[in-house]
Amino acid sequence: MNADPLAAHLCVNRYGDFTLTDAIRPALDVPVRPREGYRIEIFRDRTNRFRLPMLSAAVSSERLFDTFLALLEPLGDLVHVVLESSHGTGADRHTDLRRNQIDRPVLESHFCEFEDLLMNDGCTGIAVLGARRPIEVQFDEHKLLYVYAPDLRPFQRVLKKAGVRRRKSLALIAEAEHLHHSTDEREDQFKQLCLRVGVGDFDRVFSDESFS
Repeated sequence: MNADPLAAHLCVNRYGDFTLTDAIRPALDVPVRPREGYRIEIFRDRTNRFRLPMLSAAVSSERLFDTFLALLEPLGDLVHVVLESSHGTGADRHTDLRRNQIDRPVLESHFCEFEDLLMNDGCTGIAVLGARRPIEVQFDEHKLLYVYAPDLRPFQRVLKKAGVRRRKSLALIAEAEHLHHSTDEREDQFKQLCLRVGVGDFDRVFSDESFS
């Protein structure tokens, strides 16, 4: 691949009214043109014969982080959190690090402290689960938002307030060829976030001497 067209492509972060974070770019031929919106479908786990309503959303970067925090409110004040990392592994697989039962306001304060990492690192993702309700909100490494819940209406109201409209058809950047971006500094920041949140199995997964 010629480096000059690719370098120019990676500098493009705006498609119409939609602005990408630094974490992700579509492939050079832009197989999916990023746009804002959300769609609703049914998540099916055929192995366990499990079905659950699912919401998938793409939100322009200037409203993305605030929208993510607003989507956490319906989970209640006590939540579980999973920090997801694909640093050093390739984006096709990742490591999950979990912390059970943390106060949501405390967790949100940690997220705010590491906002730059969560927004702009293409190898960092988050899942927040209700401790008392079967609800999960994901802010994944593609900087897309996903919600799994029996009742999606509270989350639809959040998106409506943020100006994000429902679309019958919405292709997402993760569903076609794309490029992730991360740095060694971002990986170090992820480790700091893990320590701050207090996720389990941190020492087993990350053996960096500077964090021993």
